[in-house]
Amino acid sequence: MTSISKNKNEQIILETLKIANSALKLKNLKLNSLLEITNAINNNFSREQLLKIFEFVLRNQLNIGRLLFYTQDEVWEQSISHGLIPSVELPKLEEELLKVREVQEIKKTGERYFGQFDVIIPILHKNEPLAYLLAGDINEDLIENTKTRHIPFIQTLANIIMVSIENKRLFKENLRRAGMKREMELASEMQNMLFPSKLPHNEKIEMAAYHKPHQDVGGDYYDFIQLSGNEIAFCMADVSGKGVSAALLMSNFQANLRALFQQQTSLTDLIQELNVKVLNSAMGEKFITIFIGRYNCVTRVLQYVNAGQNPPILVSNNTTSALSTGCPGLGMLDDLPTIREGVVILDPDSLITCYTDGVVELENMREREFGESRLELVLLDNQHNPVREINENIVKLLRSHKGQMPYVDDIALLTTRFK
Repeated sequence: MTSISKNKNEQIILETLKIANSALKLKNLKLNSLLEITNAINNNFSREQLLKIFEFVLRNQLNIGRLLFYTQDEVWEQSISHGLIPSVELPKLEEELLKVREVQEIKKTGERYFGQFDVIIPILHKNEPLAYLLAGDINEDLIENTKTRHIPFIQTLANIIMVSIENKRLFKENLRRAGMKREMELASEMQNMLFPSKLPHNEKIEMAAYHKPHQDVGGDYYDFIQLSGNEIAFCMADVSGKGVSAALLMSNFQANLRALFQQQTSLTDLIQELNVKVLNSAMGEKFITIFIGRYNCVTRVLQYVNAGQNPPILVSNNTTSALSTGCPGLGMLDDLPTIREGVVILDPDSLITCYTDGVVELENMREREFGESRLELVLLDNQHNPVREINENIVKLLRSHKGQMPYVDDIALLTTRFK
């Protein structure tokens, strides 16, 4: 063997060893990077810490000179930005990147391209984009075809990190929702405590109620107050709007109503005072409609005021009438106009059903409301049944009427028989 051939063989061997050593070095580097990121995830590193590790691997271990990493945390944002040329316009995420679903090399031809980058790497989860990595100025000195050989590894790292970040986000979101659900459950429990725990069922009065909030809590409210041995008060009210804000206003309203009733004021004075209270509490943003009645079991006289509430239906001697005398709703006007009190002498076995607009305005698939006329017919057909059964029959008909349509409002019923 000549010295020249020997030198050539040695050179080939050295080059082979160099490539093998470089490949082994890169393989170990990648393995160590995976281990580092796995340990960081297992140790519950924060989103920011995981992104810093990812950036370090890309910049310092894979020698990528330019990076732009878009991630989504409620909104799309630049989580990593390094080595960018200020004079070159950055890609518009919503117009360009969201269309990319596969690794895409950037061609430096044509009018529109991502100038300073070489490749776009989408990070997808269940075919939905979690992130986009744009890389440029990739150092290929260590190993030939580094650019193409890095991409699967970069995708693997990015997927591991982004799935971990997404799991953190979902975990926090689930905790938040669980907390909100528990808070709503507690609010619902508290609101249920506002309703009377026991309604009268004796030789003078038989009363039953039904309440279904549209959400966990609602703005419908009914109440019964024993004023004296022979006198009772009852009401049905509805706050404009739904949900927690309506429930909070209603709880405040109930406290005021019960406190004012203890002062033995007239219904007119009571309504005036309640109007002021609602104005102060709601600051003009909400209002309350209410029907409130005071009944004397000895004289059989019912005094009432209807402040904008759906008129309760009185059923007596096979006829119906609406209890509508009153005034506008509370909180609508700074000063209420003349408040008129209705007075009715109730015959034995008379029936009064108070209800909120969620009952009569409930629509079916053909957008037809249940309606007051139908409610009157139901009450006439059921007037001699126990009041609890009357409410149950109304609710059954409401469910049948709406079919597959959802409830869109709170529903409340308060039915009273005056024996």
